[in-house]
Amino acid sequence: MTVGAVLLARDGPLATVTLSNPGKKNALDAAMWRQLATVFADLDADETLRCVIVQGEGDSFAAGGDLAEFGAARADVDSALAYHDQVALALRAIAGCRHPVVALIRGSCVGGGLEIAAACDLRIGGASARLGAPINRLGFSMYPPELAGLLQLAGPATVRELLLEGRLLSARAAYEKGLLTRVVADAEVVAEAQATAAQIAAGAPLVARWHKQWIARLQQGAPLTPEELRASFAFLKSADYAEGLAAFLEKRAPCFTGQ
Repeated sequence: MTVGAVLLARDGPLATVTLSNPGKKNALDAAMWRQLATVFADLDADETLRCVIVQGEGDSFAAGGDLAEFGAARADVDSALAYHDQVALALRAIAGCRHPVVALIRGSCVGGGLEIAAACDLRIGGASARLGAPINRLGFSMYPPELAGLLQLAGPATVRELLLEGRLLSARAAYEKGLLTRVVADAEVVAEAQATAAQIAAGAPLVARWHKQWIARLQQGAPLTPEELRASFAFLKSADYAEGLAAFLEKRAPCFTGQ
């Protein structure tokens, strides 16, 4: 019997979250969804962090939820609601993380795995990656709060294609439909994701957090209030703003501290 886990590693200002369920292409069981929510809540609160990479162990990202436990975990409406509320909580923790999150996608990125990838800010895929949610063949529909993130990322036309046809998209097709940020050769996907995270980490961390905040706010559609517009200039009082300007004028690389 395999045991799933969500693993966390740190390398200075970078964190790597690994979905690990050996033998099941990293399918997530209920315990892993709970761990994922906890791990991202902790990462969100870490002021020293600048970027997070999410990956699957081995040659798969994640093959959705662990179907072996569905019979018990979703035996009735109440248990199904409790299970999927936990999934939605984990996805919100990823999407709401103040730090940029990069998905490193190899192999299968299906169902819940695709939902996790959609909650990340950037998605770097290997050429052999396959993305989709063919749950129409399993007889159940996607929980609406989980569907919302995928719909926001890919739009209704692509989501209809994925869910109504149950198609698995190639990495190239997924890129063309906006599901992937970049596609690189399989042998290069780890290096590309790490380089992306390093480039993000080299920027001003407060600026990255503000950009995430304003992107999320603008997607709500309501006009910004005068107070929000004033708040958008909070960077004027930051040490990183002074450092960025000084470094530009002095023709040197900036050294941002997150202050």
